[in-house]
Amino acid sequence: MPEKIRHAQPPLKFIPPHFNPVFLRLAQWCLPILLRFRLRPWLPAGIARVETKNVETLGKMYQQFQSGKIRFLIAFRHPEVDDPLSVFYLLSRAVPKTGIDLKKPIHSYFVYDRGMTIWAGDWVGWLFSRLGGFPIRRGKRIDRRGLQTAREMLLNGKMPVAIAPEGATNGHSGTVSPLEPGVAQLAFWCVEDLHKANRGEEVFIIPITIQYSYLKPPWQKIDWLLGKLEADSGLPVKSNVIKDLNLEENVEIYYSRLLCIAENLLSQMEEFYQRFYHQKLAEISVDVSASPSQIILARLHRLQDIGLQVAEQYFGVESQGTFIDRCRRLEEAGWSYIYREDLDLDSLPPLKRGLADWVASEADLRMQHMRLVESFVAVTANYITDKPVVERLAETALLIFDVTARLQNNTLPGRPRLGLRQSTVTVGEPISVTKRWCEYEKDKKSARQAVNNLTEDLHGTLQKMIS
Repeated sequence: MPEKIRHAQPPLKFIPPHFNPVFLRLAQWCLPILLRFRLRPWLPAGIARVETKNVETLGKMYQQFQSGKIRFLIAFRHPEVDDPLSVFYLLSRAVPKTGIDLKKPIHSYFVYDRGMTIWAGDWVGWLFSRLGGFPIRRGKRIDRRGLQTAREMLLNGKMPVAIAPEGATNGHSGTVSPLEPGVAQLAFWCVEDLHKANRGEEVFIIPITIQYSYLKPPWQKIDWLLGKLEADSGLPVKSNVIKDLNLEENVEIYYSRLLCIAENLLSQMEEFYQRFYHQKLAEISVDVSASPSQIILARLHRLQDIGLQVAEQYFGVESQGTFIDRCRRLEEAGWSYIYREDLDLDSLPPLKRGLADWVASEADLRMQHMRLVESFVAVTANYITDKPVVERLAETALLIFDVTARLQNNTLPGRPRLGLRQSTVTVGEPISVTKRWCEYEKDKKSARQAVNNLTEDLHGTLQKMIS
């Protein structure tokens, strides 16, 4: 598992945005290096080329924004941790090349998960603040400071605001996870605030997708990765030398190895939870004609439910909602045990401090069950077979690597890079939120339905853009 938290910590403070154009220019200058190398860990990000599509649409929206005619949110897909670099390229390189007359900086404020500073380091919060970022706590029922900041930036900020509506990475370029309603709600609040201020700007959401493809299929690297997963799992290491086979045949060969690895990992984790956490395995309900991948998915969902229950029982959290909902509640529950808002840690006597440290250490350990579940929330039975391409095979293998790395005491993120990639960033057609205001303003029930409808429409748009 990752490096443990052994001591109770002071409360997580809000990190306000302190945008500094000098830091932005420095980041823009460093972008080519950042695309190839991430700062932590010092491993190649491997993005050799960024292709952008429909950029003129975004350029025109910036032009209208700067002339005071509109306000807008950028809602971008977030399959991987490298996505912000692709969005940064879009704004700093692609939009200026459209030839549309725009004032500098062509940039955006952006929202990030407060948890990033926990696993990446406090320096990330310091840097993001100066680049226009501010955090929101995903699992907190009402993050008043974060929401108030987002609302103020949307209403009066000199730049638009960028948010990943999925709330977290899912490791799948080809599948959009269920969206959190925050983007839609913030957009409606912006319309409401504009009405209260007697301002006439129209509010839009601009969907943006990011997809990755390998410049050259990394079969040798995939063979190495699968061999490592086999060895780590205690399976015989196989090796496939790809010759003159077509793409689907190549994927099929490696997919069969991947299924064996997944089945073995599931079996070991099922035994782990039965033996050491005294959990019973309920019968899985699958059709008699179910494929091996469908059976594995059913077992995975059962295991995910068990893992979440183990954590929920410890924290006293109810098992309600989707896996993503349950993960967010557990994250916030765990943080409340670690980052103590109810204690002045500096003035505690040694005994009470020791107990607080014990609680924090155990809470961090229990949260790892949730982290394992979180790694696989987007996995489907047919993700690879529906579109047998090397990218989907590699994405699934890397997700399994993430889990095995956690279980082997490795610090994440430390996944290997399999080859140079191209990032394709596509700008979708703007969605007018102002035109939906009549539906929203009727009453509370109508407002909730309007938020749900907008969230569903945004999800459908993003999924269609990557299909």
